[in-house]
Amino acid sequence: RVLTNQNALPLDWRADGFVPSECPPMGLETLKIDDFQLHASTMRRYGLGAHRGRLNIQAGLYDDDLYDGAWCAGRNDPLQWLEVDARRLTKFTGVITQGRSSLWSSDWVTSYKVLVSNDSHTWVTLKNGSQDLIFIGNKEKEIPVLNMFPVAAVARYIRVNPRSWFNRGSICMRVEILGCPMPGTCYVCTITTTDNLDFKHHSYKEMRHLMKVVNEMCPNITRIYNIGKSHSGQKLYAIEISDNPGEHEPGEPEFRYTAGSHGNEVLGRELLLLLMQFMCQEYLSGSPRIRHLVHETRIHLLPSVNPDGYDKALEVGSELSGWSLGRWSQDGVDIHHNFPDLNSILWEAETKKWIPRKMLNHHVPIPEWYQSKNSTVASETRALVSWMEKIPFVLGGNLQGGELVVTFPYDRTRSQGVSREQTPTPDDHVFRWLAFSYASTHRLMTDARRRVCHTEDFAKEDGTINGASWHTAAGSMNDFSYLHTNCFELSMYVGCDKFPHESELAEEWENNRESLLVFMEQVHRGIKGIVWDMQGRGIANATIQVEGIGHDIRTAADGDYWRLLNPGEYSITVRAEGYSASSKVCEVGYDIGATRCDFTVSRTNLSRIKEIMERYNKQPIRQPLRDRLYHLSL
Repeated sequence: RVLTNQNALPLDWRADGFVPSECPPMGLETLKIDDFQLHASTMRRYGLGAHRGRLNIQAGLYDDDLYDGAWCAGRNDPLQWLEVDARRLTKFTGVITQGRSSLWSSDWVTSYKVLVSNDSHTWVTLKNGSQDLIFIGNKEKEIPVLNMFPVAAVARYIRVNPRSWFNRGSICMRVEILGCPMPGTCYVCTITTTDNLDFKHHSYKEMRHLMKVVNEMCPNITRIYNIGKSHSGQKLYAIEISDNPGEHEPGEPEFRYTAGSHGNEVLGRELLLLLMQFMCQEYLSGSPRIRHLVHETRIHLLPSVNPDGYDKALEVGSELSGWSLGRWSQDGVDIHHNFPDLNSILWEAETKKWIPRKMLNHHVPIPEWYQSKNSTVASETRALVSWMEKIPFVLGGNLQGGELVVTFPYDRTRSQGVSREQTPTPDDHVFRWLAFSYASTHRLMTDARRRVCHTEDFAKEDGTINGASWHTAAGSMNDFSYLHTNCFELSMYVGCDKFPHESELAEEWENNRESLLVFMEQVHRGIKGIVWDMQGRGIANATIQVEGIGHDIRTAADGDYWRLLNPGEYSITVRAEGYSASSKVCEVGYDIGATRCDFTVSRTNLSRIKEIMERYNKQPIRQPLRDRLYHLSL
């Protein structure tokens, strides 16, 4: 799927694919190149201006949107050009092009020239001997095409001059420029990091090795395990970080980060690999913050949910995988939206007023059809479901890419046939706080001055959005987690570029590092406790109800529970089969640290009698006594 010019220099194979090792992308896709550095000869309209000529930029639903999917020239003639001002002398080594992102139009450039300049007035065309170089462009609109220059060109400005285009379309392009800044004054400063981490893209084998290295560095607080296998048989490895790895400790909440459910959204995968290195190093160096987090939380990191899809994207590389190559599992399933649609089941029950008599408002059961072998469920999804049911997770985040926003449930609109609609959960205020805790501590998400990634200005909404109000999607991991388990799950879209070049990873780590830590710390907000019987034994599957919030949770196997709540006073009621209900008021403060709220419940008279009857039924007794017990139970 990768097309290159036959006259191009040989490319070096690296972990991040067929990208020259000498010069990385300049940053049209990552927005490092700002809108003021992009110019064009003409434009069809503002939504198709030079600022939209960025590799992999996505269009809105309609072709007349303010944010469209390419630069498109105002005229179709060989005098058109798209220009990039590097703002300093740069060694240009290549160009990557795409056609226009559009559901309705077919526009792409089939050949082009490249010109360079130091003053934007006098231009020199790249040549092959005495003739102008004509680079072969695209054959369709989505697959990126890389052309390397036979000889690098040093200049400040570079222009792409289309010479031919699809005969039933127009001049439209999305572009990335490969180039190295020459020594001198820096006009665009690069964010650097002081963390000594492995900033590179890791193949599946390299990922396993890195996890093993971290485990050997911190054997007392880490454990590697797998939750299942991908369609092609690759194990889905996770690493646990805890002061007592391998065991659930009563009273200690379980947290998870997952990444890579869309295999081509690689940044999240690398961020989790960096996070596990960082936490190990900081723990060994005695960081109070990290030590407290490790001692008080059981953390699970699953860096690659879809390793098969990742392998497809990795094969062609960071700039050439396009927008969707590797997104789906090996058998063509979108893993993130492959969970059972429990929203419809719950909402139908609410409409028929079955709650709580015939159905509960939580732990909605998985329908039988979904569990059959013939259902279209990816092996990766089945592994995730089993993992989510096995461990009593409290809070989770799945890292995705291609945007800068945090989304929270519900992800499906309640109104039939509506593609966008606010659809809040009963815990909407909690979800909004959780989303804001990540977005507000990210270096870019809430920056009102930043450029939008594609079509949505999420900075206006504090970098967060209800999933259904962005676009409806049934069967999401977030909705399933909330409705089937105790875990509150959110999606973090951690960067505009799904598969950033290796040289961008240090900056992306700095963008997300604090957010990753702050969000983990939110697992300690709300109330926690243990539900005991009169003998001091924990009661599993007891229901924790919060007055005014129509979503309950359940206790874990040891009777312990964690209920995420915002600051305030809450009336909490505990119910368990065979026990009398118990209520109390619990207050949640503003400081990190869940309020302890334990309950001791007693058996009901009826359950005591049934227990006695069961005990006596196991041994021969006189008939009159049995009859008396029977009548007493009535």
